[in-house]
Amino acid sequence: MEFFVSRTIALLGVAIVVAIIARRLRLPYTVGLVLTGLGLALLRVDVGVGLTHEIIFDVILPPLLFEAALNLRWSELRQDLAPVLTLATLGVGLSALVVAVGLTNGLGWPLAPAMAFGALIAATDPIAVIALLRETGVKGRLALLIESESLLNDGVAALLFVLVVPTLVDAVAEPTPWRLAAQIGLVGGGGLAVGVVCGAAAIFVAGRTDDHLIESALTAVAAYGSFLAADHFGASGVLATVAAGLMMGNLGVLAEGAGPFALSSQGRAFVVAFWEFAAFLANSLVFLMIGLALADVRVRSFAELAIVIALALLGRAAAVYPLSLVFARSRWKIALAQQHFLWWAGLRGALALALALALPPATPYRDEILVAAFGVVGFSVLVQGLTAGLWLKALGLG
Repeated sequence: MEFFVSRTIALLGVAIVVAIIARRLRLPYTVGLVLTGLGLALLRVDVGVGLTHEIIFDVILPPLLFEAALNLRWSELRQDLAPVLTLATLGVGLSALVVAVGLTNGLGWPLAPAMAFGALIAATDPIAVIALLRETGVKGRLALLIESESLLNDGVAALLFVLVVPTLVDAVAEPTPWRLAAQIGLVGGGGLAVGVVCGAAAIFVAGRTDDHLIESALTAVAAYGSFLAADHFGASGVLATVAAGLMMGNLGVLAEGAGPFALSSQGRAFVVAFWEFAAFLANSLVFLMIGLALADVRVRSFAELAIVIALALLGRAAAVYPLSLVFARSRWKIALAQQHFLWWAGLRGALALALALALPPATPYRDEILVAAFGVVGFSVLVQGLTAGLWLKALGLG
């Protein structure tokens, strides 16, 4: 335990130095962290901490999801709920389908592993996306669309992945309509229900006190408690934490005046600052670890990896452009320049890696899926993340 804590503190120290240097060089912070992690790995520096499914799900995701949802106003989200939900549901399905078809026809992958990879790589990653938005300074409706979609489509992609994995692990497992409906209800509906219950309980108790420390502690309980409780029952921890964050944010932190559940004025300021700091720590750790893990990836064919990356970009395009066309003649119209940025800003990150790492060791094509996932994530963070600001200016959106 002491070894783990000391190494984690050392990594945070490195992240602070990287943050200072990155801002002076006008380099995206996340890119600087990944490059630093790559450098440490190539220099054979033993950091003693590795990127695992447990670290991503139990340590990294809850604070990042909760912090983003906490600051998302329901009144603003409601105005664009139709395109957000469409992109987060149908968009994930279209993207996964395009990637799976491309892998089976282009690289000769069997259908089951192709579908599994398509599912885990379909969603945009809230960790990478929110970091990108803050670094590029995107505001307004465009930021709302990108951030909201990334928060919701993760749960959809995780649900799709859960439905596909049994056919990958067990070749004789055939999904039935009843099993699919039950899984959707448990993973999706169960996650939302757990998040609502945890958020409501925490905000009710917080409304009974004016102590800002207790109020902040309750938000931490809601963030991690909802995620762990949903995961324990086989539901989506991602959707649970997002739902809890939306409830506590809109009823307690962002509520105007002295509502029945509103936090004290000192509590609101402290909670916002606390979660901003927690998100900074989680971001710092995860992107450093991604860099460290990328150095250990053994690519058999860079040509095949390039095809996989191209398929991931094509899948994202298939989600953005056709579905945006649906709203072209409505009040939810998305300008073409914004669609271009929605496509390029659809970064993949830690969630895709966590799902890939969660596959059992004996899973067919597990190594290929891991290499493909790390390749797409590395391209997203280093290439898309590094050029997003330039792309924003070129589109006239900066």
